[in-house]
Amino acid sequence: MTITRPRAPASRRGLHDNHPLVPYLFLLPHALFFLAFIVYPVAFGLYVSVHRWDPLSDTQPFVGAEFYLNLFRDTPQRDFFWRTLVNTLLFTVISVPLLVATALGLAQLLFRPIALRSVFRSIFFMPGILSVSVMGILWKWMFENQSGLINNVLAVLNQPSIPFLTSDGWAWVPITVGTVWWTIGFNMTLYLAAMGSIPTAVYEAAELDGANGTQKFRFITLPLLQPTTLFVVVTTVLASLQLFGQPQVITGGGPARGTQSVIMYITEEAFSNNQFSSATAMSFVFGLMMLVFTVIQFRTLARDIRGREQP
Repeated sequence: MTITRPRAPASRRGLHDNHPLVPYLFLLPHALFFLAFIVYPVAFGLYVSVHRWDPLSDTQPFVGAEFYLNLFRDTPQRDFFWRTLVNTLLFTVISVPLLVATALGLAQLLFRPIALRSVFRSIFFMPGILSVSVMGILWKWMFENQSGLINNVLAVLNQPSIPFLTSDGWAWVPITVGTVWWTIGFNMTLYLAAMGSIPTAVYEAAELDGANGTQKFRFITLPLLQPTTLFVVVTTVLASLQLFGQPQVITGGGPARGTQSVIMYITEEAFSNNQFSSATAMSFVFGLMMLVFTVIQFRTLARDIRGREQP
């Protein structure tokens, strides 16, 4: 005798698992957030950039590509935008190699079975949990022109003080050093995780062939870390191009805009000069530059990885 369960009425049953709408229902929450926080802001930003937008005015005249063309004409916006873009690229060129190479070196040292290894890992990772304002205040105090810790040490050594915060060249030192100290723990952790996934049998086979520590690092560790290095380099470049908080707190963009990043200038143009349309156009141009640069960088590094993997 076969016992069958009574089926619920059709009106009380939900959608069957094989119903064609079920996958779209799972995607619906993400789609709503994507539309609300990505598509709508981008569309509204495009609208603002092609209008002379004033939140206090009832009319928003259409001006087309005027604010985009101002970045290539003889205008103050062009001068300040490209100057701050050069500042941002300079910081990126200096900081990214330090953040990648130093993180890899620390990971290599702390991957070995040394005493207090977990403590040292925590010490290098902990600065990353600080806010940018705390980090900036700390390193600004360290490099103060007169009362900073660095200049006090120089005074004890009978050396002249260095105007770190007011000198065009030296002003990048506290910003760069503070950024490396603040963010290096994240990249180090990524490398540690990647090193832990490398089979120990590979190193044991290399030792049987007479390879020393340097050879194992060069011919085994580095090649197998290429995918992680690709991720670390791309994310570090993007983070460096978005430089804002460090110079804002440490130097205020000075001296004479010498450390002002492009995002700092865009913020100034929007909220200090009340030129929202101009700032939005700058944001789209800078965002497009970042996108193109990231695609080129990703394809170049990925091609190099594929070339190494091929026999």
